[in-house]
Amino acid sequence: MAQLMLLLALLVSTNFVFAQEPSQQELEDWFNAPADPSAADVNEGELNFLSAPPAKQVHHHENVLTINDQTVRDGWANLRQCHSDLDRVPATQIVFREDRIRDLRILSYSGIEKAWVEGGSVQLKNVHKNAKICVALKSKVLYQQPDGNLHIPNGPFMRKFLDGYYPMHVSMKVVVKTNKLRFVDITPNKQSGFKVSIAPHLVTFDAWFEGRLNTLIRFRAI
Repeated sequence: MAQLMLLLALLVSTNFVFAQEPSQQELEDWFNAPADPSAADVNEGELNFLSAPPAKQVHHHENVLTINDQTVRDGWANLRQCHSDLDRVPATQIVFREDRIRDLRILSYSGIEKAWVEGGSVQLKNVHKNAKICVALKSKVLYQQPDGNLHIPNGPFMRKFLDGYYPMHVSMKVVVKTNKLRFVDITPNKQSGFKVSIAPHLVTFDAWFEGRLNTLIRFRAI
């Protein structure tokens, strides 16, 4: 398998995409490589939670979302997002739908030669081993439902290379700075590989998985 992986991590609530395209030479090397006897085990998109983290480091997509009284009124919240253990590539980008974000800025980065905001994207140049980048923005995340409840949808999160899906680590922390919401439930249910923690003003999940992960956090307006 070529060293360069195509990463795709999509956060629907912000329409976030992290992706890099393999070069023509890398695609040719992958196509001409000897058959891998383990190819039959490649995940083709079915969600599979991992009971233990992989031996090798994998891309960690970490989010801290803060919702308050204003968020309940208009759906907009503060989001801090970090990506660590990125694949080594000469160029890549983090892309957001511009109509669902505001005030995008870079907080910090390391192991990356250069990073800058360009419209609704963050451009990265020469990503090295153990690279990490953190950004901050306002994001449209909370959606009113006909029954009066409010939902935070996320996903699909995925790490993909050509025809296969590979291990990924995603964590989410929702800080609830309002007394107008009460947590109802989260999908998927808590299970091995998908840890969930609930406190009066905090909802978190931590997921290790292969395939495509969608989550939905539900609140009731009070």
